[in-house]
Amino acid sequence: MATDVRAGPDEADDAFEPPPPNEGPWPPLRDLAACLRFYSRLPVPALPGETDRHAAPDFRTVPRMLPLAGLVIGLPGAVALAAGLSLGLGPFLAATLALTFSTLVTGALHEDGLADVADGFGGGLTVARRLEIMRDSRIGAYGAAALVLSYALRIGALATLADRIGWRVAVALLAVAALSRTAALWPLCRLPPARPDGAAHAVGRPSGATHATAWALCLAVLIAAGLLGLPWLGLALAGILAFVAAWTLARMAARLVGGQTGDVIGASQQTAEIAALLALVIAIPA
Repeated sequence: MATDVRAGPDEADDAFEPPPPNEGPWPPLRDLAACLRFYSRLPVPALPGETDRHAAPDFRTVPRMLPLAGLVIGLPGAVALAAGLSLGLGPFLAATLALTFSTLVTGALHEDGLADVADGFGGGLTVARRLEIMRDSRIGAYGAAALVLSYALRIGALATLADRIGWRVAVALLAVAALSRTAALWPLCRLPPARPDGAAHAVGRPSGATHATAWALCLAVLIAAGLLGLPWLGLALAGILAFVAAWTLARMAARLVGGQTGDVIGASQQTAEIAALLALVIAIPA
């Protein structure tokens, strides 16, 4: 809320008086809940002291908890993957089941962004036309092809990993869920909004401290995955390729639409996830 510039010093200080220490939820927990509500369809209840759980998240601080939110979001898919393998469904069916659960949890949020970006970048000749296509809810040939390839690559990578490392593929899925969402913060942090009225403009941009905290938590997740048996070289390569994928898409977005949108962030997550899974396949021999 903006302060009236005509207010005197005492009135201005009153307007910005910090809340009592015990008012509202613990900030990291509040940010984690906001991440889960924004990035998934999980039913996150109101926290004690939370006044409006449906308010738009403040992305200046909220994404610092995104790696942990990624773990929660990826958990149903990881459980389905491990259960499918234990029930004898085989790597391909278990991997397909895992992505089915993951899609249900997110409401295909990131896949929708990937399809819109593919249609816009592939079918538009001007910045205005690309942004118009990306806002159109209809899917075109580029978007359909991108979705088919995304699912095929992820299912194939998970099935290959399941065949090579068994149940630990569930750990890989969790690690990649955290890593890909963290990598997708890059265009949000580094590019201006492409539209003055889009969702990316409304939620704000993460601060440097928020971005650094997110990567620190992501590193902790990757270390935990290494302690659970995933190869350190594979995790390092996954981190590098996930970042390169998000960085590349950010460069394309800057050139083709002049900034980032919510669709660009979603597409960044998808490309980072694919890159990270392929890195693990490369690093883990048959």
